[in-house]
Amino acid sequence: MTLLAPRRGTATEPGGAAPAAPRRRGALARAERHQALGFVTPALAGLTVFTIAPVVLSVVMSLHDWPIFGERTFTGLANYGRLLTEDPDFWPALRNSVVFTVLYVPVNIVIALALALGIGPRIRGRGAFRVLFFIPVVTPVVANVLVWKMLLQPQGLVNGLSTSLFGIEMPRFLSDQNWAMISVVVMSVWAGMGYNMLILSAALEQVPASVTEAARIDGAHGLRMLVSITLPMISPSVFFAAVMTVISSLQVFAQPQLLTGGGPGNATLPLVMFIYQTGFTFQDLGLAAAGAWILFVLIIGVTAVQFRAQKRWVHYEH
Repeated sequence: MTLLAPRRGTATEPGGAAPAAPRRRGALARAERHQALGFVTPALAGLTVFTIAPVVLSVVMSLHDWPIFGERTFTGLANYGRLLTEDPDFWPALRNSVVFTVLYVPVNIVIALALALGIGPRIRGRGAFRVLFFIPVVTPVVANVLVWKMLLQPQGLVNGLSTSLFGIEMPRFLSDQNWAMISVVVMSVWAGMGYNMLILSAALEQVPASVTEAARIDGAHGLRMLVSITLPMISPSVFFAAVMTVISSLQVFAQPQLLTGGGPGNATLPLVMFIYQTGFTFQDLGLAAAGAWILFVLIIGVTAVQFRAQKRWVHYEH
């Protein structure tokens, strides 16, 4: 019987040399890990410097009396206590943010849905209409606000036309406490509805034609078709639009800042604007950081409620 020689590069007995192939695979895996780390490091560095570090610093600042210049003193939860029990502007600002959200979100989504339904596949020039309604979304907020300010101010176009054509004196939209918040909401809806319109329009395109045809054969038309077929089919997109719109509306800042300056009085002062003024006008960064974390908790809480409630009305395909 002829004995075969052991293959080159393999172990011939226990305790012999390790196979060469596993060694090569291990070296290749280490090289790939090093390459991956090299690619990821710049992004991780940016995330750490511009996101993680500021978040951690804001927590530290909220626990201190932290003026822009001067000595910093640890105060624990005193800043939160001042906001919740002593500051005269915090609760009005929080109420204004909630009122803006309650008014803005449903109007935005309803108008966006109406536009998405109206600009259907059978509409000629559909792409042009989409671009037209989306232009305010990509237009700088400052430009949008300046246009609306020229329209709504006492010597503006709206008041001028109503007086000259109908002899009706319009209210002072930007300086009347009863109209200022409504003016901010209307301007914000005009500027932001195009985003949700595109989302809902794309969702409507994904509704199977076979489903709608079967519903029509069964006698569903008009409002019945919308409520029983269309809305359940696009409910995930409606939910996404609602969540994102609520989050953005609770953080509203530029529109009231530029349109009304938070006035008249504090009628349109939102929470983010209050935080900005506290930190940079009154130079109390610790109190501003505490306000920012209260806003963060509010947004997380509202979003959690939305996710919990979506189980009742959002229908996902399985």
